[in-house]
Amino acid sequence: MLWQTILSGLAVGSLYALSAIGLVLIFKTSNIVNFAQGQMAMLSTFVAFQMLTRWGAPYWLAAFASLVFALAFGFFVYIVFLSRLKRAEILSQIILTLGLYLVFRGVAGVVWGNVPFTMPAAVSTNTVHVGSAVVTWYQLFIMLVTVLMMLAFYALFRYTKTGLAMRAVSQNQQAAQLMGVSLTRVYGATWAVSTALGAIAGLLIAPILFLSPSFMDSVAVKAFAAAVLGGFSSLPGAVLGGLLLGVMESVFGFYISTDLKSTFVFLLIIAILYVRPQGLFGVREVKKV
Repeated sequence: MLWQTILSGLAVGSLYALSAIGLVLIFKTSNIVNFAQGQMAMLSTFVAFQMLTRWGAPYWLAAFASLVFALAFGFFVYIVFLSRLKRAEILSQIILTLGLYLVFRGVAGVVWGNVPFTMPAAVSTNTVHVGSAVVTWYQLFIMLVTVLMMLAFYALFRYTKTGLAMRAVSQNQQAAQLMGVSLTRVYGATWAVSTALGAIAGLLIAPILFLSPSFMDSVAVKAFAAAVLGGFSSLPGAVLGGLLLGVMESVFGFYISTDLKSTFVFLLIIAILYVRPQGLFGVREVKKV
């Protein structure tokens, strides 16, 4: 039973990890905390829903269109709104992303309404035995997609010019600029990739939850928690933080209380951060005076 609980937690944690990576990537490169991440993913998911249920498109085409929309949408949001606040105070940037959160949620409510919809799943939700555990094919599919995204992410940073530019900017912006890297293009690409990761998480979790303008709210909160737990400056920490959070939720929910699982999990996170304020995999910054 414990093995089954852990597998279920890894499936949910994979969704948290995908969203957390997007948050950390934006923060590492552009030094902005994007509170609108969940709503951007929500709008991208509604694009797929529109094509699936109202235009009769096959799932692969709807998912592809959702990702293309997410890439363009993320780039657009940075160029139009955030690029003008590159040198602004962090509070101004936070207020702007919170404002975008409210705007995007309101737009979705006007276009699709606030009544929850059922989102079709990419694969069957029938159960399968994995050792002594019983999980669904869809849970295994979620974990497979997450692994593939991690490999694609590694290839992006290792073998592409855009990925190498992102790494350079995240490590030293001034040095990257002196080497001819365009910060605006890198920031825009970062927001595009991060929004696409959020869209993938949205497409995967929408069939589990009911699709509505608020369906990504709880996922976004857990993604922030995962990013903080792993260390907000660590991409591997975001992945491990998301997986750990999902497993802790599943274990606490099964053995202690379903109603209080989030309370116990966040209390444990607070205790961990009390001991390691920089997170499990973050590095403590030392500022010279």
